Amino acid sequence: MTTRYEPAIDVEALRAIDAHVHIEIDAHGHSSLPDDLAEAASKYFRTDGPRPDLDSIAQYYRERQMAAVVFTVDSESHLGHPPISSVEIAEGAARNNDVLIPFGSVDPRKGATAVDTARRLIEDHGVRGFKFHPTVQGFDPSDPAYAPLYAALEDAGVVALFHTGQTGIGAGMPGGRGFRLGLSNPILLDGVAADFPGLQIIMAHPSVPWQDEALSVATHKHNTWIDLSGWSPKYFPEQLVRAANSYLKDRILFGSDFPLLTPDRWLSDAEKTALKPEVMPGILKANAARLLGLTSLA
Repeated sequence: MTTRYEPAIDVEALRAIDAHVHIEIDAHGHSSLPDDLAEAASKYFRTDGPRPDLDSIAQYYRERQMAAVVFTVDSESHLGHPPISSVEIAEGAARNNDVLIPFGSVDPRKGATAVDTARRLIEDHGVRGFKFHPTVQGFDPSDPAYAPLYAALEDAGVVALFHTGQTGIGAGMPGGRGFRLGLSNPILLDGVAADFPGLQIIMAHPSVPWQDEALSVATHKHNTWIDLSGWSPKYFPEQLVRAANSYLKDRILFGSDFPLLTPDRWLSDAEKTALKPEVMPGILKANAARLLGLTSLA
């Protein structure tokens, strides 16, 4: 019998909600990426660190009094590599519902199958959102072909999280392994936000080299959010810090990109930046709690 995820998170007791945590290996030892991409990514990021499984990640965040949004990326059409199961991630989050919040992933290029899979993940397994990586999945998020998928997510009231900006996946490989960075330009999400105003969209990461495009979209479309994952805060673009301190402070989210970047390092480095102490409670927890339905959106 399937266990449907229902959160049991004590928001008041949390220090933070990490909105961006990757499950890179499953309980069977299956990796989220083909071996050649995983090896190239390790070289690019200069890390050979452990890739913990879901239950270990839950314990890691529990020890830090944090909650975490967890997900994988289904890129089967583009990579020819079977994804980690989003069902298993949702079931693992249900086992650890005091600290984990599951997002699903579907391969947009699978058309109606992706829509059906998304609906099952929402209805049967309780996922709270979906992760997309246009560059790695090889799709243009502005293409009208994906409107049925966005409509299904909007109808269900779940979140769509999109990778934006450059990526280390494929970096240094011949032709970047055929990946196209331009598919992750956040301006491609402007039309999605316009056509689906009830869909809450997270633009993940400092969107280098398109930071101004991300800020423009977020300023104009209030159903868009920015997470601060994937970069040490000491490298954040100046205009992003300025927005986080002022006009976008209620729609900026803490994210680490764990296991690539740990929340410990992120928090330590953030203390050395111009991020204002008075905006940090919102960035670290309150904004994500509202977005994810853990507290009122009012």
